[in-house]
Amino acid sequence: MQEFTEIYKSNVEDIEKFLVETIYNLGELSLREKDNFKKLYTVFPSLELAYVCDKDTLIQISPNIYRNKISDAPKGRDRSYLLKKMQFNNSNISISKPYISSASGQTCITVIKEEDDRVYFLDFTLISLLERLGLIEIHKEFNFVSKSFYFIAANVMMVLALFTIGYSVFEFIDSLFFKSGLSIESIFKPVIALTLGLAIFDLAKTILEQEVVFKSYLKNSKIEYKVFTKFAITIIIALLIESLMVVFKIAIDDYSQMANAVYLICGVSFLIIALGVFIYLSKIKK
Repeated sequence: MQEFTEIYKSNVEDIEKFLVETIYNLGELSLREKDNFKKLYTVFPSLELAYVCDKDTLIQISPNIYRNKISDAPKGRDRSYLLKKMQFNNSNISISKPYISSASGQTCITVIKEEDDRVYFLDFTLISLLERLGLIEIHKEFNFVSKSFYFIAANVMMVLALFTIGYSVFEFIDSLFFKSGLSIESIFKPVIALTLGLAIFDLAKTILEQEVVFKSYLKNSKIEYKVFTKFAITIIIALLIESLMVVFKIAIDDYSQMANAVYLICGVSFLIIALGVFIYLSKIKK
């Protein structure tokens, strides 16, 4: 929800201008009150609640009028707390900052308009408002299919990561007790498998966090850069371990093959340099 609030803050002037101009174009809200603000709910799909207070006492004098129901329970409540941090700036309309609505439990903003001896409160759901203005895109059916695919794929990756880790443990125990005993290769191969398993698991966890549990809607988000960087670093570590194992193996068996180890180390070094340039460019990019 913090992400939606950041999007709202980045576009607050345009959003407030849209709300104010549209409400002014609708004319006096007192005329809309007679039919329970049906016209407002038609014009504003993001409107979730409307009610009226006395201007002098700020006591609610109308029921809570929702889109499809009316509740008389809140009548008589003191709504002065909503005006404490709001300014009308030579206008009869003021807009609150995003907050959690006690009526719906969702993040909303409240538009307050003064008319004669009454104050009209209009609560707008923040997510619906941002979607209505095209600042975020939420398609429920597509999101369900997309999240289901990511969920299945990420869980399969986690299972494969567990198999990789299990293989590394099996390979180490097999080399220790049933083969020729410990060697450079028998130690480094399980370490490489563990590193790859960790990289796969970490990638799967990130996919679940970003695409299933919480989907990012920020257009300037750099989450993708962070995920790629973290995964690339893990792979490079695995390659470095592999290079070290090759160097030790060649040093023990055949020095004439040392050039191959140098080529491998140079390749990994190139990857490190490329990753460093990528991180630098991603940080300076605005």
